[in-house]
Amino acid sequence: MRHAKKINHLGRTDAHRKAMLSNMATSLIMHKRISTTLAKAKALRMYVEPIVTRSKDDTTHSRRMVFSELQNKFAVTELFREISPKIADRPGGYTRILKTGFRKGDNAEMCIIEFVDFNETYTVEKTKKKSTRTRRSSKKTAAPAENVATEAPAAEVEAPAAE
Repeated sequence: MRHAKKINHLGRTDAHRKAMLSNMATSLIMHKRISTTLAKAKALRMYVEPIVTRSKDDTTHSRRMVFSELQNKFAVTELFREISPKIADRPGGYTRILKTGFRKGDNAEMCIIEFVDFNETYTVEKTKKKSTRTRRSSKKTAAPAENVATEAPAAEVEAPAAE
């Protein structure tokens, strides 16, 4: 029975799995989006999210702890300079997994794993929906707009006359 065995070993030894996850995390940090299998993406999400959480606190200790996981100083610099300011207010869930279909050779389920705040297509659509939202009743919105337009020039005319 497999009680409380939550780690997917991915068919690899412990050292190989740790090295693979470290390399994948480095690639994700450097490129903000990578394509991989679904099982590897789920394992990578569990590996990289605590690292990103640690990067919110920019101290020497947290940089050393992140470097001990990634073993790449360029990825650590990228994480602390560009990624952590964008995700500073997010309480968790820094990555998104998008399924893309099946690989042709072995029919493995493929996906894209990416950082949530670095995909502009999702953030732009949300802001567009809010800005294009209008009311159905044009009578209520048109009347106050006309009153404001007539009052503004009168105030401008009175100001120079007072001086």
